[in-house]
Amino acid sequence: MGITILLVDDHKILRQGLRTLLAREVDMEVVAEAEDGRDAVRLVRELSPQVVIMDVGMPDLNGIEATRQILQESPETKIIALSMHSDRRFVTNMIKAGAHGYLLKDSAFEELATAIRVVMARKTYLSHEIAHVVVKDYVKGGKDDPSVFSVLSPREREVLQLMAEGKTNRQIAETLNVSLKTVETHRQQIMNKLEIHNIVELTKYAIREGLASLDH
Repeated sequence: MGITILLVDDHKILRQGLRTLLAREVDMEVVAEAEDGRDAVRLVRELSPQVVIMDVGMPDLNGIEATRQILQESPETKIIALSMHSDRRFVTNMIKAGAHGYLLKDSAFEELATAIRVVMARKTYLSHEIAHVVVKDYVKGGKDDPSVFSVLSPREREVLQLMAEGKTNRQIAETLNVSLKTVETHRQQIMNKLEIHNIVELTKYAIREGLASLDH
């Protein structure tokens, strides 16, 4: 068996294309696919793949939060972000979450194959455009407006994403397996911390911070 890989992306056609290409690599094997971050966390727990190819903007649980959760449980797992976003906040938040690599979706497949082998050698792989973003952030000292990742707790971020995706409090409670009262408390805390008391503005904020996607 070669390097075991989990593909995580909410677009089935992209997963199928990557699976076909990876099947041609003699030292790699796709063991499963997931269409959102929550599914990815569960599959890593069940299958322990060596590498996860992770989309960043996904419904239900985004790639940044999924990366954090996976690495808390399985620190040896290597995670490579494969995203259409080169925006600084997406990149730096993914790296801070523990991702070992970051490529853009318009990269050539050969670059992804190289990235997989590089992270398996315990190194970091950043595509040229992404390395430029990371270096600029480092030079600036990473100073910017407070990020949602420093203001809200992990659970509050999950609730905010689900709120931004139009889920009701009851649906959020069912998704997260918590009580309705707990969701209502989180919702109030989110609004208080962000000083935003309007769902439209909260949704805009969640999209801007990379918690929710415009295409969902």
